[in-house]
Amino acid sequence: MNIDKKFKGNVIPVVTPLTAQCTLDTEALERMFYNLIHHKASPFILGTTGESASFSVEVKNDYIKQALRLKPADAVLYVGISSNSIEESVEMAKRSFDAGADAVAATLPTYYSLTTDQMKRYFTELANQVTGPMLIYNIPATTHMSIPLSLIDELSYHEKVAGTKDSERNMERLTQSLKLWASRTDFSHFVGWAAQSAYGLLNGSDGLIPSTGNLAPEIYCRLAEAVDNNDAEGAYYYQHQSDVLGNLYQSGRLLGQSLAALKALMQEVGLCRSTMMSPLQELSSVENKTLVSDFYELIEKEGIVLNKLNHAR
Repeated sequence: MNIDKKFKGNVIPVVTPLTAQCTLDTEALERMFYNLIHHKASPFILGTTGESASFSVEVKNDYIKQALRLKPADAVLYVGISSNSIEESVEMAKRSFDAGADAVAATLPTYYSLTTDQMKRYFTELANQVTGPMLIYNIPATTHMSIPLSLIDELSYHEKVAGTKDSERNMERLTQSLKLWASRTDFSHFVGWAAQSAYGLLNGSDGLIPSTGNLAPEIYCRLAEAVDNNDAEGAYYYQHQSDVLGNLYQSGRLLGQSLAALKALMQEVGLCRSTMMSPLQELSSVENKTLVSDFYELIEKEGIVLNKLNHAR
């Protein structure tokens, strides 16, 4: 992170906090945003971690409105606009930018398998129609497709394409990405694979987008500070903390189940309820009890220090 870019740093893919009636929980959102901003992180709403595919336009619009209300003037807000309908994505981008968002992020549509040429035409059409900066979001876990690096590099010269978030778990791909874009002043690369956060930053990535940052943004704040101080040992120390916390709620679970486990832990530390939007479901009471017990055992064993204001037992 040696080059000063607008789109950089720790960006947290924020969960969508819900009331028991599955409406947006604005009080919880205030706590969550305070926790993120306090730890120098920028919010990314309506992404995969935010269960965006499950929400109505009304809920999404309310989330954008509340996020802009809570965001400090000097913070950057990212909004997910992914949809199987390009018209819906364009309209969501318009609403986001009209409200004051700084950038939007889009995955591929998720229903049909696409050729590379179809991917190119899709992102080009989308970029031509959005009114502000857009990140290309590569996440094969949900789209079941990998966007070729050569295509992202070609698209990176479009005036509206400002960067990429890459969640693909492929070390060769990550290394090649950094060779392509670390020195670019007009294009940002974000690591979406939390297990390689330290490696990514130490080798020129512009930032991180870790879901565990919802629970413990301080870990990524300290990791980034270590990198800024050329302290590789310190960076990997906090990488380990990220790894063990992530494994706690992700290992052995499907993506949707891991999001339910993440919300369960966030409820335990007083950030939001564990309510999930259908079709996803909360953990069973037995699973929740075991998870919470393992959480306290883990943070004590690993010496993980969390913000006492929001993480008091």
